[in-house]
Amino acid sequence: MRDITGKQISLRTAKGMGAVLCAKEIVELIKNDKLPKGNLFDVARAAAFLAAKNTQNLIPHCHPVSIDGLNISYKFIDELTEEDDPEGKLKDQSGVVIFAEGKSIGRTGIEMEVLTAVSIAALTIYDLLKPLGNKSIEISSVKLLDKTGGKSDRAKFSKRPHQAAILVCSDSTAAGTRKDSSGLKIKEMLELHNTEVVDYQIIPDEEEMIQKQIKDWVKQDIAFIFTTGGTGLGPRDHTVDAVQKIIERDAPGIAESMRVYGGMRTPLAMMSRSIAGSIGGTMIVTLPGSTNGVKESLEAILPAVFHAKSMLRGGAH
Repeated sequence: MRDITGKQISLRTAKGMGAVLCAKEIVELIKNDKLPKGNLFDVARAAAFLAAKNTQNLIPHCHPVSIDGLNISYKFIDELTEEDDPEGKLKDQSGVVIFAEGKSIGRTGIEMEVLTAVSIAALTIYDLLKPLGNKSIEISSVKLLDKTGGKSDRAKFSKRPHQAAILVCSDSTAAGTRKDSSGLKIKEMLELHNTEVVDYQIIPDEEEMIQKQIKDWVKQDIAFIFTTGGTGLGPRDHTVDAVQKIIERDAPGIAESMRVYGGMRTPLAMMSRSIAGSIGGTMIVTLPGSTNGVKESLEAILPAVFHAKSMLRGGAH
């Protein structure tokens, strides 16, 4: 199964539909509740619930998903609106249309659970109608109508290109005794999100040097500055203190998100003193010095952190 541990937890929704086509005479029997096996809607709804809960047991690569809400509803084809069937594919047919809407808060979407629910509800209806002549019954139009959450929602923050600068704050790296990997990881991950790294500097973990470089980039109107290193509790960890003294507004939610995300992976994340804040129209984010710490911290905030640019420069929230 695909590794989804790097995905962010978010609200995921999905809506799907499917149709069971049958003769008009059968539709009338359904409407008048005169089927040989009784009312089909309640039985099909129960089957849909059971199917959704067992999706991971039916489809090999599906992860277990917490189903926080699932609604099954029905319409006869002659009751469909243009919104229900915008392409008009069902307008000349007769039968029952199943709609399923699901919600989940998790790392992966709920569309497969919704489509499984629709499919099994349709098969259940087929089973209940087959004593009336299964040659005239057909399952059709099983499809996903909409989904929200996860990558599809966050992609909007990466549509516009951004510019960023990277500051590696490390005595040993500046002295040439240690190769930089965390700064390069930042560059790699930013470029995946349509962000150009316009400058990249390595300096010792010295307060005045850190502040001077950040102020120079602010004057150049660079929207985002990411530092790496100096966020721990060691005697030479000065980056956070240096940045704290010059930022004009704190953005504590950014650092909290990084620590929460990291804390789900290692208890050592609680030792990070990372902060985030703004100077004018520039957002500064301090990241840990380890490559893995950088990766996990950026997984927690990218690409949503790019929305800060619009907010800082007077755009809509």
